[in-house]
Amino acid sequence: MRRLTRILTFAGTIGVLTTGPLAAQVNAPLTDAAKEARWAAEKELESLAVIDRKVMIPMRDGIHIPADIYRPKDASQKYPIIWVRTPYNFNFWDIRNGVPRDMTNAVTAIKHGYAFIEMQERGEFFAEGEWDVLGGPISDGDDEINWMVKQPWSNGKVGTTGCSSTAEWQLGVVALNNPGYAAFNAQGFGCGVGRVGPFYEQGNWYRGGVFMMYNLTWFYENQKPQHPMFAANISQEDLIRLSRSWDLVAYDPPVDWSKAYWILPLQDILKKVNGPKGVFADAMPVPGGGRMIQRTPNDPAWYKGALYHDDKRINVPGLWYTSLYDIALAPNLALYNFVRETAKGTAANQQWLIIAPVGHCAFTRATGDTVVGERDMGDARLPYLDIMYSFFDLTLKGKNSDTMDSMPRVRYYTMGNNKWNTSDTWPPRGAQPMTFYLASGGAANTLHGDGALTAKPGAIDKPDSFTYDPTNPVPTLGGYRVGSDPAGLGGSFDQRKIEERTDVLVYTTEPFAEGTQVSGPITPTLYVSSDAKDTDFSIKVMDVYPDGTAYNLDESIQRMRYRDGYDKPIVFMELGQVYKVSFQPLVTSNYFLPGHRLRIELSSSSFPRFERNLNTGGHNYDESEGIVAHNAVHHSAKYPSAVTITVVKPSAP
Repeated sequence: MRRLTRILTFAGTIGVLTTGPLAAQVNAPLTDAAKEARWAAEKELESLAVIDRKVMIPMRDGIHIPADIYRPKDASQKYPIIWVRTPYNFNFWDIRNGVPRDMTNAVTAIKHGYAFIEMQERGEFFAEGEWDVLGGPISDGDDEINWMVKQPWSNGKVGTTGCSSTAEWQLGVVALNNPGYAAFNAQGFGCGVGRVGPFYEQGNWYRGGVFMMYNLTWFYENQKPQHPMFAANISQEDLIRLSRSWDLVAYDPPVDWSKAYWILPLQDILKKVNGPKGVFADAMPVPGGGRMIQRTPNDPAWYKGALYHDDKRINVPGLWYTSLYDIALAPNLALYNFVRETAKGTAANQQWLIIAPVGHCAFTRATGDTVVGERDMGDARLPYLDIMYSFFDLTLKGKNSDTMDSMPRVRYYTMGNNKWNTSDTWPPRGAQPMTFYLASGGAANTLHGDGALTAKPGAIDKPDSFTYDPTNPVPTLGGYRVGSDPAGLGGSFDQRKIEERTDVLVYTTEPFAEGTQVSGPITPTLYVSSDAKDTDFSIKVMDVYPDGTAYNLDESIQRMRYRDGYDKPIVFMELGQVYKVSFQPLVTSNYFLPGHRLRIELSSSSFPRFERNLNTGGHNYDESEGIVAHNAVHHSAKYPSAVTITVVKPSAP
């Protein structure tokens, strides 16, 4: 029988849970000093709080969900609740080290005058029932809030916090607009967004209709049944005792994902690495159904689970934390704007956004000398915890503060000049589009080709051609981390070694004569052709330094069968035809210093961030062999391939 392979930990910001290589680093055996600090935090918590662990909360269908509850000992008043819900193990005991888990988050909440409650998602660890992505059904969230606000010590208001999976479920539940759900702090929440505006990412399953491979590692670690079976009448005392002795931290032989990603067919990868059965590729009795890998971007099954879609409305104050090198910044920002535009009452003006120059859930790991990948970001720190508690004081206690009085609606970090900026909108008010057109003499291949970005399209079409072989895809370098990224962390890396490949087209502007801030969407429009029925086109945007270093800002991809829309019939390509394709917007905030240049790379792959298109026109997920595609990018007055950036003009002195 398989045993649990995952270690999980809070990573600084309340609710930030970390998995994978970083988790292994954070969860290394503790030093004696660290163990003493854990005991000290637990003892401080015992001195400050009423502690009630493994409380089983009933759902409407009879399933019970466990909660650990910490509330101030002073019974003379009622308290608002900070609520964290997770698919991961929130067990208070660190079995591996034989000490309590770090209880600092609970201690901090108590000291700020809040009750702090952690809950498991349905079907995970000590929770009953069948697990589904984002802790569906959404009705569990409703039932849990109703239970909390009815407690005699509750003031009737609940706020949520957390990052990644601990944030993403919030979006669907907060859209229920339960009166007790008074505020939310969603951090790194991309996988909670289904469809918003032009984005049909369905929980970051897709980018441009292309499956995102990082899902494999997450589902390998998290879709297995991870809870023991207990007798229906087991006591709370026995559950607490078992939580201190049940071995939740065990290891299988590790999977070499740099090899596993290459397995075909795609739908069999988890099976081939001895992964668990579950919703990734197997039929499951959950609201959206199983076999997620077989769904199209607009499959009806996506709309039956717990994802947030833009047919829902959020009328609750929100504090949104996002990252420039997270997996889904563009749809995150589209959702933030959508909520501001559609929320009713005061909630429309109580939405605050922070865009940080870090990777996924790395907010509190920024330092005075932050480096993301290989690029120096300067001092990227912010007092995230203080901001969050000021936000909760306002929304859960009705208590204003200088922090919230002066809090801009949007605070964003601009790379390049490494500065925090503020705005009342995103993109920043007054930002203007600037378009560059692709140009070449037909030889834009590699860094040494003749590709350029110019102010006007050329008169004659001299297309740039390349061969895309799915057995030799362009490798991913940086961006959002996937298992084979350097150090497994992603970020910004010099792309020049990628640009030596002949299947990469490179287009670069002349050096900027003056500093230029690009903050907002980046929208590519290409005119392309292929001898394959279906293929992909990929794009990467970079800041090129005077010495030639080319740092990636964002990247995307588009599957040609979906070029007319994800809710439209699939239309395959025909030999000899040129097709217009508009990508979903990319996004960044970057200051191009004088002498720097804007560059884009075009190809048909970025693996293993995105699955390889096998070019056959088939399902792709169930195919074992592909064909080579000969692809071309056209650019002229007739075929004005271009990239449009968003430029923020300097403020008047």
